[in-house]
Amino acid sequence: MCERAVIGLVVVLAVVGAARAINAKGCTPLDAWTFDKIIPKFQAAVVKFDVAYPYGKKHEEFTKLSAAGRGSPELLVAEVGVKDYGDMENTDLAERFGVKKEDFPKVMLFVAGKEEPLVFEGDFKAEEMKKFIRRNSGIYIGLEGCLETFDRIVDKFMVSEDFTAKKQLLRDAEDAWDALKSPSDRKIAETYVKVMRKVLEKGREFVKQEKTRVEGLMTGRITEEKKEEMQGRLNILKSFIHEEL
Repeated sequence: MCERAVIGLVVVLAVVGAARAINAKGCTPLDAWTFDKIIPKFQAAVVKFDVAYPYGKKHEEFTKLSAAGRGSPELLVAEVGVKDYGDMENTDLAERFGVKKEDFPKVMLFVAGKEEPLVFEGDFKAEEMKKFIRRNSGIYIGLEGCLETFDRIVDKFMVSEDFTAKKQLLRDAEDAWDALKSPSDRKIAETYVKVMRKVLEKGREFVKQEKTRVEGLMTGRITEEKKEEMQGRLNILKSFIHEEL
């Protein structure tokens, strides 16, 4: 490839990367002037501090989160692009929250009523950030293949130490399952109910054991359709691991 072609390719890739960053659907860019005006208007705001024109796998994961958050009016998904050159745009915001260049990308959750933001320190995946938001704000952004009604029941089910209360929550799940009309939703609900029954029978350790088993199956030679099915089951199991929500 000639030198001109190489330069052209580099320019194209840079433009594409910048365009992808700018066009992250549902993500609101913030600066020092807009930050304090917009953040307080939401029950919770998840903000990524990053370079001015981010790209790569972590940015792609945040873009997935942004798209998933479109159905949650109480949640703002935002980004602060920081420049360490030229006009040094947004370096003041980064310094205000103790974010350094080597920390990029850094995700923080601002929750109404809490003075300090919560720092996301998990695996930089959209699904992990969803759990982080839900656990700390109560705002629901479901994992793929999960249902809000059942996730809410499971949240109560897994923290309760009262066996009678857990049995009642199981009945609530069974009733919700019976009320569903969609075949696909009924199949998902069936998984929730079966796992809840197993937890009552074998204890909460069943969830982690089953999660390990499913993860093992997913590493084997299975069809894409089967892998997608297993991923849905895995996401449901993650809803049962309350300390990870």
